[in-house]
Amino acid sequence: MRRLPTPSADRRALLGAAGLALALPRLAAAQPQEPAPATCHPATDWAAFAARHVQADGRVIDFNTPQQQSTSEGQSYGMFFALVHNDRAAFARILAWTEANLAGGSLAKKLPAWQWGRKPEGGWGVLDANAASDADLWIAYALMEGGRLWNDAGYRTLGRSLLALVVRDEVVALPGLGRMLLPWPKSVASGPQWRLNPSYMPLQLLRYFQQADPTGPWGEVTDNTLRMFGAVTPKGFAPDWCAWSSDERAFVADPQKGPTGSYDAIRNYLWAGMLSDKDPARRMLLLNLRGPGQLLAERQPLPEYVDTASGAGRGMAPLGFAGAMLPYLKAVGAADALATQVARVPGGRAAPAAPGTPPLPYYEQCLLLFGQAWLDGRYEFGRNGQLQPSWRTLCRPNRPA
Repeated sequence: MRRLPTPSADRRALLGAAGLALALPRLAAAQPQEPAPATCHPATDWAAFAARHVQADGRVIDFNTPQQQSTSEGQSYGMFFALVHNDRAAFARILAWTEANLAGGSLAKKLPAWQWGRKPEGGWGVLDANAASDADLWIAYALMEGGRLWNDAGYRTLGRSLLALVVRDEVVALPGLGRMLLPWPKSVASGPQWRLNPSYMPLQLLRYFQQADPTGPWGEVTDNTLRMFGAVTPKGFAPDWCAWSSDERAFVADPQKGPTGSYDAIRNYLWAGMLSDKDPARRMLLLNLRGPGQLLAERQPLPEYVDTASGAGRGMAPLGFAGAMLPYLKAVGAADALATQVARVPGGRAAPAAPGTPPLPYYEQCLLLFGQAWLDGRYEFGRNGQLQPSWRTLCRPNRPA
């Protein structure tokens, strides 16, 4: 039997010391425009990420793994960041590598394998052919929004084709609940305890697909996702994994991971913080996820691991978690806690790294990129999940950052 995909395994080993840029005031959303204004936001974080992690052929590499792996998650985030920063060339390269190496040549026909890298027997290739639904959603979203923002019908069509594969292969009607997004294809899933990953279901993406595919399952998936968050966050903390029990007709602790919230779960606060303030579920979702805000408001440290059933934490959260906290703390109006998280890392955007400081690992850079770029006003999500980049506020490549 094939091993189920675990795209987020060993996050702790992937995270290290990081530099977090000082938070800038959030700008009002702007329609993408090409001319650059007199003042602009440098995007040195994206440039640094691309220089280190994105190969010339479009492969996004995670150097902090023995396999020197690339994942569908990494490819999807790379496409999204390229779109946010109006980097069409990088977007095209990342897409081309993804299709050629993870999807058998066509994302319209095959969901991408989640893991590619150095094989134990030598050589390079797919290490786990199973798909990871969060990456599939982010790739479909980046393609569809890239098609809209860049007026590229090919991207729009490819994104819709990939979304149809997600519906066919990764959405299932769970007994007693209804249709829900699985973390992987239903061909490798089973009950009566159906494993779910809350961080795989950003509400803004579900809203977007609900508008783009109104006859699809996305309205029901959205409702069940919100129901899930209400059920699995008794102390205000999200778990990395949970499950739907078709026997008990209820959400229960994950049979393998238990009620722990950590490296996967941190993304739930990031997604919720970036949700449009016009979304009708925003207030309740932030209330469900109140735990970190309460801890930081009380000047308690953010833990690395949380027992979501009791609220008890252990360990000190890595610096990468601070990046995920930026939009969340902004959304809940926790100005002091936001300043505290920024201050966890000394220096600002222009501060040079200390001699001997190792490069940021892939996952930590992703969390920081998501949070920092949003707080800088480089992008936001509209009421129905549409991407609203501020391309006009980005410095041109030939300007000093």
